[in-house]
Order: sequence, then C-alpha cells, then structure tokens
Amino acid sequence: MAEAAPPGAAAAAAAGEAGACGGAGAGAAGPEPRSRRLLEALLNRSLRIRMSDGRTLIGAFLCTDRDANVILGSAQEFLKAADAFPGSEPRVLGLAMVPGHHIVSIEVERDSAGPPPP
Repeated sequence: MAEAAPPGAAAAAAAGEAGACGGAGAGAAGPEPRSRRLLEALLNRSLRIRMSDGRTLIGAFLCTDRDANVILGSAQEFLKAADAFPGSEPRVLGLAMVPGHHIVSIEVERDSAGPPPP
C-alpha cells in the first residue's frame, strides 16, 4: 500500500532541495511540472524586481527557493523606479539575495538573452 505524501511534498519535489539552482532536484524521473519549466527558462535572464520599500533591483536570475527568495547576479539597485529615472545612477550590488516577502513584482527585461518564457 502506498503512503500519502506529506503536504508540500509536491512543491519540494518540483523545486528540488536546492531550489531552481539545478541542484538535487535536477534530472529527477517523471515529467517536470510547468512551474519548474518556467523557472528553468528564466535562469540567467535579466529580471527587474520591485520591492516593498520602493527599491528596484535589476540582475540575472540565478536561483530561488521554496520561500520565494530570489538570488540575482550582477545586480544593480535603483532607489527610485529605474524606468521613471533613466539617468539615475544605480548602486552596483553584485550578488544579491532578495527575500520573497519583500517582492512586490517581477518582470523579465526585454533585452535579456534567450527566448521568451513559455
């Protein structure tokens, strides 16, 4: 008799132990959920993340986890909306971790490499 999976086990299996970083969950047997394919399509694409305190971060999407935290590479921080003040000077952060509970919106930059996400 098969045992029932604990709540959240499907999400954990979809994200893998290392999130969307391609760690322990990568290459698991069976069909991949649509959400995982979407996250994998966004890897290394340039994202614009608006935060609850008004800051905007732009950087390459490297990783996420089950708590919706996001890691950006080559990240730049704008204190005002980046599109509202195109001449504003960004603060270079490099590698940045954005807590999921501070994320208001995420947009894929148009000029980022790769095909549009599915």
